[in-house]
Amino acid sequence: MSRAWQTFKKLPTMPVIPNFDPAAVSASVLERLRATLSTQEGFVPLHAPSFAGAEWEYVKECLDTGWVSTAGKFVERFEHELETYCGVKRAVAVCNGTAALHACLIVSGVRANDEVIIPSLTFVATANAVMYANAVPHFADAEEKTLGIDPTKLSSHLDRVGEMREGQCFNRETGRRIVAIVPMHTFGHPSQIDELMAIAKHFGLALIEDAAESLGSTYKGQHCGTFGRINAISFNGNKVITAGGGGALLTNDEDLADRAKHITTTAKLPHPYRYDHDVVGYNYRMPNLNAALGLAQLEQLPEFLRQKRSLALRYKEAFAGLPGLRFVSEPEFSSSNHWLNTLLLERGNEDALDTILKVTNDANLMTRPAWTPMHLLPIFEHCPRMILDTVESLAKRLINIPSSAGL
Repeated sequence: MSRAWQTFKKLPTMPVIPNFDPAAVSASVLERLRATLSTQEGFVPLHAPSFAGAEWEYVKECLDTGWVSTAGKFVERFEHELETYCGVKRAVAVCNGTAALHACLIVSGVRANDEVIIPSLTFVATANAVMYANAVPHFADAEEKTLGIDPTKLSSHLDRVGEMREGQCFNRETGRRIVAIVPMHTFGHPSQIDELMAIAKHFGLALIEDAAESLGSTYKGQHCGTFGRINAISFNGNKVITAGGGGALLTNDEDLADRAKHITTTAKLPHPYRYDHDVVGYNYRMPNLNAALGLAQLEQLPEFLRQKRSLALRYKEAFAGLPGLRFVSEPEFSSSNHWLNTLLLERGNEDALDTILKVTNDANLMTRPAWTPMHLLPIFEHCPRMILDTVESLAKRLINIPSSAGL
């Protein structure tokens, strides 16, 4: 039995509050956080990286040899290890997760004025990537079970607005082609991929996973980021593993991988000294320095996941029995990487959100609400959408709590 688990089992029994009161519940949330994180001193961030492996060694080698940019052995090593870990044929490392998703959309055939279905409950990068492709985000509602796209509501929505013409789906309200669906695995919890893949097949849509938050998560035993024809992951500084920045495309399609690698390397044609380019490309390749850091982190991923699962179990027990909110657990068909642990206020208790956030942050325990839903941002208010009542409700009730593996 680990020392951490022994410490947790000795935590005091927390009082149960019979009537929901924002101030009292906020105080109890703070007390339970402090008890769970009793060994932590000072400011506790939401998610901090942990460097306990070969990071210094690998990065120093880059500096010592001078291979710091997009050429260098660590890029290919990192790609190969990602392929082995995730169980895919090809990984293409790029400069960030947004670039990875943008490239996924381009090689999947998304074109100007096409519509791409994405969750409204997501980080803005998902919507931005669609805009980079000169396409139009089409916002989908979420479900409380997974926090991802609600497949039942989406199917009904597409039955209503979708019109099939020669195997392609068109939005009868806008006249635009709907070409893809991009599920995002919220806070690391897998979405209902089987149902979403069935919807994509029925309506002739490409499925592209935004797996930026879910490296190490599995759906029915298969890694997230491996279900779509091509998919994106992220290695930002706050992710489960980090390369300082960085992202990657994952695919089993050799042709798509080759095209993705080509356009993310400025579409330069192979030649020992000439600089010829055949299409508009992007300077998206991952530098060797970042790949070196990412490789050292990837080597530690199983331990990070073990630590994060242990923390999630501690939180789940600590918050059991607290009225008015619950700890968000992984769906029963999945294994989550628990990227960000989350509390969810029950419906009707939305007024407590700001009080809990203020009390915890004032106590140097970083918590945050969910992102502002994409359809509520002025830059996307013109975009098509389904009824988004669950997203709007969840955004008023979700609270992320400290989730670093080192906790």
